[in-house]
Amino acid sequence: MTSSYHARSNSLPSRQHPINSQIDENLNQLRASQSASTSSSIGPNLSGLQDLHESLDGSLMLLNVCTTAKDALLQTKECTQELQSILRRRRGAEGLANEFRKYLTSRKAMKKAICKALKNMKHIQNKLSTPGENGAVISVLRDVEAVTIGVLESVLSFISRPEAESKSSRWSLVSKLMHQKKVIAEAAVCSYIKSENMKHVENVQKELQSSELSIQDLEEGLETLSSRMIKTRVTVLNIISC
Repeated sequence: MTSSYHARSNSLPSRQHPINSQIDENLNQLRASQSASTSSSIGPNLSGLQDLHESLDGSLMLLNVCTTAKDALLQTKECTQELQSILRRRRGAEGLANEFRKYLTSRKAMKKAICKALKNMKHIQNKLSTPGENGAVISVLRDVEAVTIGVLESVLSFISRPEAESKSSRWSLVSKLMHQKKVIAEAAVCSYIKSENMKHVENVQKELQSSELSIQDLEEGLETLSSRMIKTRVTVLNIISC
């Protein structure tokens, strides 16, 4: 799901954030040197402007990745709630194995979308690691993007591959919340499919309920992150458009 965030804000904070001042300063330098026609001034101007726009493109891609993460969590929550509802209604083993398979199939499709988002973030990460001399604004924007990539990678990895331990210590709280609960939930589902033993149903119900609470915590965190990212992007676009 791709979204566009080009709307301009009607108002800005009365007190300017330091990064806004840095952006203003760099843009004023670019405007002041526009009248120069020497190769020594034109080259750096083009390079600085290109870096700035590339950083803005990166922020838009990260917003799209954040949206993918939110969609994946929503889909997981809906599948979890639907499965919980089915388990509450049905008292026998008939048909439960098929419902569990649908749950796992849905998660497989979701993981495919997440893999695509992870590849997009890898592309951004490669661009961030490209060596070059950058101004203060570009450096700050790149640092923010790098940290954001790390957090989103952690979230997407835990949503799509709960059986794998994280290779990073980023967002250790997320790890503690999601890893054990998601592993147990999917393990309980798989155990029932293999054995069709009703004793596993209670385990599935309990772990799905626990997993749903963790999903809610992540949804709230991603919503806050997405809002902040949109505000930052709109602020930068407003400054550039002035």
